[in-house]
Amino acid sequence: MFAKPVLADLAASLGGHHEVAVPANRITEQSRAITPEMLPLIELAQGEIDRIIATVPGGVGNIQDIYGLSPLQDGILFHHLLATKGDPYLLVSQMAFADRGVLDRYLAAVQRVVDRHDILRTSFVWEGLSRPAQVVWRHASLEVSEVELDGSAGPGAAQLKDRFDPRQHRIDLGRAPLLRFVIAREPGSARWQLLELQHHLIGDHTTLEVMRAEVQAVLEGREHELSAPQPFRNLVAQAHLGADAKADEAFFRTMLADIDEPSTPFGLSEVRGDGSGVREAQRMLPQALNARLRSQARRLGVSLASLCHLAWGQVVARSSDREQVVFGTVLFGRMHGGAGGDRAMGLFINTLPLRL
Repeated sequence: MFAKPVLADLAASLGGHHEVAVPANRITEQSRAITPEMLPLIELAQGEIDRIIATVPGGVGNIQDIYGLSPLQDGILFHHLLATKGDPYLLVSQMAFADRGVLDRYLAAVQRVVDRHDILRTSFVWEGLSRPAQVVWRHASLEVSEVELDGSAGPGAAQLKDRFDPRQHRIDLGRAPLLRFVIAREPGSARWQLLELQHHLIGDHTTLEVMRAEVQAVLEGREHELSAPQPFRNLVAQAHLGADAKADEAFFRTMLADIDEPSTPFGLSEVRGDGSGVREAQRMLPQALNARLRSQARRLGVSLASLCHLAWGQVVARSSDREQVVFGTVLFGRMHGGAGGDRAMGLFINTLPLRL
């Protein structure tokens, strides 16, 4: 996108991508043991496999697949292990329900969606292994915890959010699914609050949208209309079997080897503290400015995204007082996810450095 910002040149370059043949999963429901040759997407010794099996309730009979991590999953796991308190990649969302019956039906629908998708039945193992592995369970039940709210301590939603703040709270990555639900009845009311914790290792924003759409379909009796789920192992195969680690390293050395310090705003390398003071603001662009930006992008023959990246690069350059700046950008990542990648669940986004 950045090497070929003109859309016609970008389109012409896309023919160079070749789909990787994804090897079949050799673990079946009849398997009584798992051996190294049965795992084409990760290299593990028999002792390491046995260590993984010991972490899964039900053992071999409850293991559907074992494979390596995608590159971004590797990075997220690194930061999870680096954090001494809380988890920077634990995602929180909240909902409220009119009564317990509605809540129970919702949770049952979520379980149906978990049953459909491999990534939602995946745990992660790294201790005692030469490389981290993700393990797809055949059966993984939702973990739902009920807590009691204090009627004199303010709104229930705020109480739950404070009690399970990711800056202090972590979840066990070795237990699938990496979805945790906390429920509580509002004091003096029939309403129920629900807090959902989902780890970023198993999903991105599109995953959340797909999951919510499928839950809605189940609740409305339209589960039969849902398309066949796409296994996350397809992306892992693309990342590992189609990759050239030495070529990747050489590319980034060429692009970034002479960068010896970060592009920090106003020279400040730590601005978050413990995160408690961080606030997020949003502002909609006026329609007239939006139209001018799109017109300018068309005039230059580039995407609006490229133009906005350049503008952000100017902000970074001015605030860091540097001519050469490097900052991260998040890419969609589903274009190479194989057929059905737009509806697949899992972590498909990729974060890459951009130098201007």
